[in-house]
Amino acid sequence: MSAPRVHTGTGESMAADRRRRKALWVCLTASFMTLLDVSIVNVALPSIQRGLGAASDDLSWVVSGYALTFGLVLVPAGRFGDQRGRRNAFLLGIALFTLASAFCGLAQSPGWLVASRLVQGAAAGWVTPQVFGLIQQMFEGARRARAFGMLGSVVGIATAVGPIAGGLLIEAFGAADGWRWVFFVNLPIGIAVSVVSPRLLPATAPDERPPHTGFDPAGVLLLGTGVVCLMLPLAQEQQWKGNGKWLLTLLGALVLAAFWFWERRQGRRGCSPVLDLRLFRLRSFALGALLGMVYFAGFTTVFFIYSIFLQSGLRYGALQAGLAMVPFAAGSGIAAAAGGRLVVRYGRGLVVFGLLGVAVGIAATLVAVRFVPGHGAPWATALPLLLAGIGSGLTIAPNTVLTLTEVPVELAGSAAGVLQTGQRIGTAAGIAAVGAVFFAHLANHHDWAAALQLGLATVLFFVFAALVVALTDLRASRRAEPLRRTRS
Repeated sequence: MSAPRVHTGTGESMAADRRRRKALWVCLTASFMTLLDVSIVNVALPSIQRGLGAASDDLSWVVSGYALTFGLVLVPAGRFGDQRGRRNAFLLGIALFTLASAFCGLAQSPGWLVASRLVQGAAAGWVTPQVFGLIQQMFEGARRARAFGMLGSVVGIATAVGPIAGGLLIEAFGAADGWRWVFFVNLPIGIAVSVVSPRLLPATAPDERPPHTGFDPAGVLLLGTGVVCLMLPLAQEQQWKGNGKWLLTLLGALVLAAFWFWERRQGRRGCSPVLDLRLFRLRSFALGALLGMVYFAGFTTVFFIYSIFLQSGLRYGALQAGLAMVPFAAGSGIAAAAGGRLVVRYGRGLVVFGLLGVAVGIAATLVAVRFVPGHGAPWATALPLLLAGIGSGLTIAPNTVLTLTEVPVELAGSAAGVLQTGQRIGTAAGIAAVGAVFFAHLANHHDWAAALQLGLATVLFFVFAALVVALTDLRASRRAEPLRRTRS
């Protein structure tokens, strides 16, 4: 059941409109906080190493552990919010995230910090599908598209602000303890969100909830095991030597196949599955989720290899490296807000246009590094990265709108969980693939600029793969349009 249409002109409807806008800002603030902790921690790793005496494996788990538990809980969290109420699920996630952030900042050993980061990642993964579900619940049509456009802008802003904020905090509080404030900064935000959420966020109406016919522990166990087996060797690709780790990936694929058959059985028996497989009968959802997974395998790795190139290759500081990434993130944030409005008019064609912009921008960045490989590289790549960022903003937010547009409100959280899980798996796979190419060339030739170029070429492969998916959906949409008109 969709959210009721808003009719302007009465005091009651205007008050409801204002409340929805305030509720949206609460959701955006929560998303900003959880996304900030992805990018802000990367620049704090040297400070953590000095302050806690952490080994390289510990630092790897500080980053990959967050992503692992984030991806692990997305689908069950979305289903829980759909069935039990998204507002309560949101509040639980925010409280846990805030508490885990405090424990991260107070850590006295690497093990303490890693354990706290695992909890923090799980809490962030619990919050994320509730945000998507609440937007689906509160808005419809063009307003929903604009709301997702604003959410896309938050992704770009958090990505841009994270490295800069991390660098400033470390400079302000010192290299030994500055990293603690990277986590403590979440406390006032989390407390403020917790205070205003009960008053502003809507409760899920009983008729907007799917029928609750019990808990599916076997489904949760199969999904969790499959996601961990799939993501763990990808996240630890550089730390775990040898090829034996890829057997876990094969095991993960087999477990996820078993999960798929189990969920089909649950659905046929009228039981409550963790994942409603009817979602994949919607072409827009199935292809949109696939596009998101493939695209995230490419675009997120740009930050990964470019940051390493700047800090380890050119010896830039954390703040300088963060500033060099601002053109991409700023372009993405600005274009995402516009994309949320334009997608209603142009549909999947806008995503195709955005992906072409990303491809041209990344290719131009590769050429710029080829001809300006030294300390002038950040200036030479600023304009190409801005173009790639604009293309990315016209890809992510519009693709989210199109992927979820046909999803019933009662399944919004589950659908968002599936979409985000695919993106997390894509990110891990992309970093593993691009990182392998980047570090292999670096080990053999010790040429930072050439390694970056090969890494960017690998990124282009993923972008073009996403473009193929987008063109497939665009072609199918155009074929289906005359049929829809005939039926109407």
